[in-house]
Amino acid sequence: MSQLPVIVGFGGINPAGRASFHHAYRRLIIEELDEHSRQETLTDLAILTGLATSSDGKYKNQDGVECNASALIKELKTQLLDSTLIRRIEKSSFDVNHVMFNKAATLNCGDDTLKFHLRKRQMPQEIPSNWSVTETAPGQFDISVTSKMDVILPDSKSAPVQSAGQLPSGFQPGKLYQSRNHPRNLQMTVFAASDALSSTGIPFETIANSVAPDQIAVYASNSIGQLDDFGFGGLTKFPALGKRTTSKQMPLGYAQMPADFVNAYILGNVGTTGGALGACATFLYNLRSGVNDIRSGRRKVVLVGGSDAPVTPEVIEGFKAMGALAEDKDLLALDNLSELTADDYRKACRPFGNNCGFTISESSQFVLLMSDDLAIELGAEIYGAVPEVFVNADGHKKSISAPGIGNYITLAKSAALIKKMLGAESLQQRSFVQAHGTSTPQNRVTESHVINETAKAFAIKSWPVAAIKSYIGHSQGTAGGDQLSSSLGTWKYGYIPGILTTPEFASDVHQSNLLLSNQHIEVGHEGIDTVFLNSKGFGGNNASAPVIAPHIVRGMLNRRYSKAQLLAYETKLETTRLAATAYDQASLHGEAKPIYLYDHNVLQGEDLNISDTQITMPGYANPINLDIANPFDDIC
Repeated sequence: MSQLPVIVGFGGINPAGRASFHHAYRRLIIEELDEHSRQETLTDLAILTGLATSSDGKYKNQDGVECNASALIKELKTQLLDSTLIRRIEKSSFDVNHVMFNKAATLNCGDDTLKFHLRKRQMPQEIPSNWSVTETAPGQFDISVTSKMDVILPDSKSAPVQSAGQLPSGFQPGKLYQSRNHPRNLQMTVFAASDALSSTGIPFETIANSVAPDQIAVYASNSIGQLDDFGFGGLTKFPALGKRTTSKQMPLGYAQMPADFVNAYILGNVGTTGGALGACATFLYNLRSGVNDIRSGRRKVVLVGGSDAPVTPEVIEGFKAMGALAEDKDLLALDNLSELTADDYRKACRPFGNNCGFTISESSQFVLLMSDDLAIELGAEIYGAVPEVFVNADGHKKSISAPGIGNYITLAKSAALIKKMLGAESLQQRSFVQAHGTSTPQNRVTESHVINETAKAFAIKSWPVAAIKSYIGHSQGTAGGDQLSSSLGTWKYGYIPGILTTPEFASDVHQSNLLLSNQHIEVGHEGIDTVFLNSKGFGGNNASAPVIAPHIVRGMLNRRYSKAQLLAYETKLETTRLAATAYDQASLHGEAKPIYLYDHNVLQGEDLNISDTQITMPGYANPINLDIANPFDDIC
C-alpha cells in the first residue's frame, strides 16, 4: 500500500510577501478579500518591511505613534501595495542608472611618458615592450610607458532591463538572525524554511521524535547558485576588481546550499539530503524526490524547497544577451510610450498576451510533506496531496534553450493519472493549470499549444489557466514553489488569480479548449479538485505535478482509516490549528523569528553508539536501524 504524500506545512517569501497562511496568495487577490483578511495581510507586510513595529500587542508607525491595525493600514495601504510584486528595480538590489562595467581603451601618450606604480601581484606575466620597469623595493615597481598603451577603464551605464520581481521593499531577512555574510539566497532560505516548519503547528522535535532519523529527508536547491557578492558572484569578479576572495564565497555559492543550510542550522537532519537541478523545473524536480521517497515508504517526512535570488546586474545581463528578458525599450515599443511609469513596470510580465520577454524575480519557497499515516497520527493540517511528479526531456534539439516535446508528455501523464484517480468528470470540470507562463513570445505559443492539445485529448472543453508570473515574475528554479503556494490559496479563498497584466490575449495563442482570463475566476472553496503545476525549463527540463485538493484528500483518507482513528485525528488537529494560528499572530506582531541553530548539538563520531544492528545518537529520540533487507535475495 503506497503512502499518499500530503502537504502539512508551507511557507516562504516572494514579491507578494510571506507564503504561510496564504498571505502571498492574498496579495494577488487583495481586492477580493474580506476586510479582516485584507487588513491582516497588509499588516504582515508592514511588519516585514519595517514600516511598523509592535510591542505588547500594539502597533506603532514609523514615527513611533501608537495606533491600531485598522488605522495603520489606512495610513500605509498604498505604500504597501506599491512596494510589492513586479516593479522598477530598487537601489537595495542595485542602481539601475549606474551599472558598473569595464571597457577597453587605448591611451596615446604621444611625446609624454605615463608613469605608475604596481605591486608584484599586479604585474602581467609578459611585460609589454613599451614598458620601462624599475624595482624600487622588494615586490614594488615603478613603470614608465611611452607611445600607446591598452588599458581597462571603469565606467557605468543605465541598465537596459529595469523591472524585476523583488521581495517587499525594506524586507531584510539577514537582520532576523546572525547571517554572518550569508548570500541573500541563503538568508531567504533560513526565513522560508522556518516559516514552513512553523506553519505546521507541530514542533519539529515532535515530528522528528516520531520517526527514525533516516526517515527524514531534505531536498532543496536553486537553478544557478548564489550569484551575489557573498557567493559565486564575488568569487568570480573580486580578483579582477582587486578585492580579496573570502573563504566563504566558494562553499556558499553551490546550488545545493539551501538544503545544506536547512540540515546544518535548522533541522539537524542526518537523513537523506539532495538538491536536483533542472533550470525552471528545479523545484518540481526536488518535489519529485520527496514524493517518490514517501510513496515508497523510505521516508515519512520530507522538506522540499527552492531559493533563488537572481536580481543582480550580471544575471540580468546574461538573460538579456539571450534575448529572453523584457527590456525597457521593448516595453516602450509594445505600448507605444515615450517613457515608463511605475504602473508600466508593474505590467512588464504579460503571459499569453502581446509580450516581449520574461521578468526576473527572487523567491524562496518550502513545503513539508508527510506520509498520510504519520499525518493522521500527529494530527497535522492537510493542505493537499501530491500523488506524482512527472519529468520528461525534450529529445533531440537544435537549440539547447528551445522548447521541445517533453512537456506534452509530462502534462498528459498528469492528466491521465487524475482521470484514473478521480474520474473523467473531475478532470474535465474541476481542475485548472498553473502555467509556466513566462511572458515570452515563444512561450505563449508553445505552452498554450501543450495545454490546449492536452485539453483536447482529455475532452476538456474550457480548461482554466493561471499564470502567477504576471504578478511576481520568474524566480527561476523556485517558480514551481511559487505556483504551489499560490494554488493552495485557491482552496482557502475560492479564486483562481486572473492574468491581470494582459489586456488581451495574443492572436497566436492556442486557446480553443482553454479559459484564459484577465479577471479573477471565482470557483469556490471546493470547486476545484486538482491543480496541475507546469514547468518548462531551459535545456529541455520539463515537469508537471498534479496537486489534489484538501477536501478530496479527506475523502480518500476516510476510506483508508477507521472512524476511531479519524476521531482521534480531529481531536489532535484542533491543537495543531491553535498552535499554527499562534505562530501566524506572532508573525503579524513581529514576534516570530527564523529558526537558526548555529553550533547547536554538534556531534562527532565519538558521540555515536554503533552496533551491528543500530546507531544511536545523542539528541535523537530513535535509533537508525541497520537491519537492512537484502534487495537481491533472489540472487545472493
